[in-house]
Amino acid sequence: MSSSFGAPRVGFDWRGFITPAVKLLVIICAAVFLVQELVAIFFPPYATAWLNHWFGLVPLGPIPGLRLWQPFTYMFLHGGLWHLLINMLMLWMFGRELELVWGKNRFLNYFFICGTGAGIITILVKVTPMLWGMRPLDVPTIGASGAIFGILIANAILFPDRRIWLFPLPLTIPMRPFVAVMAAIEFFSTLGETGDRVSHLCHLGGMLIGWVYLRRGSLLYRVRNEVADWKYQRNRKRFQVYMKKTKEEPPSRPDSWVN
Repeated sequence: MSSSFGAPRVGFDWRGFITPAVKLLVIICAAVFLVQELVAIFFPPYATAWLNHWFGLVPLGPIPGLRLWQPFTYMFLHGGLWHLLINMLMLWMFGRELELVWGKNRFLNYFFICGTGAGIITILVKVTPMLWGMRPLDVPTIGASGAIFGILIANAILFPDRRIWLFPLPLTIPMRPFVAVMAAIEFFSTLGETGDRVSHLCHLGGMLIGWVYLRRGSLLYRVRNEVADWKYQRNRKRFQVYMKKTKEEPPSRPDSWVN
């Protein structure tokens, strides 16, 4: 016989604290950042530059060099511990609720669509000076911010009245005007060189892709629904074939065991 004193124990469920897709993305980004740090410690400085230019998003990288993976891989590289922590914090803050509504697979699809789309938009805009005979800057873009800003616009659309605490100020603001202010800041930051080494264009690209994806009647919205309808019809045909095959088979011989 045992007795306990003090306050009752309260169990903490980590599965409710962080959702599966968000946890997967955090682990991947943290693992890639660890590789970046090891390269920076044990190899000369040009190794880090090579890593960023090979797997980051370079304007002329995916086209002449056929490095078509760059609009995908650049999302997992980060420019420092603070950059990684801010992105992962925003991913957890705004991605968790979205995954609870959509589920793991749809959330991951949306994350990669926004991130890859933001990367493609960044490339298209940065290679535009080539029309006037100017070579674009060979500076790689890295980070998951494009996809995260796509998650922000999704929160503004799905949870417009949810209130955000403007830490450390004792103020709260609804989600929709908060995201609108963020979009305005990113837009005006793209009009001139701010010197903050932040790809505001990529942020806006992620928000634009997310808005187009979620807007009824848009191209991405129709493509998404057509793909969902195709999957439904395919699974329905498979089920019908299975049922037909099962009906044609003779019944199995009963035995003495109960399942």
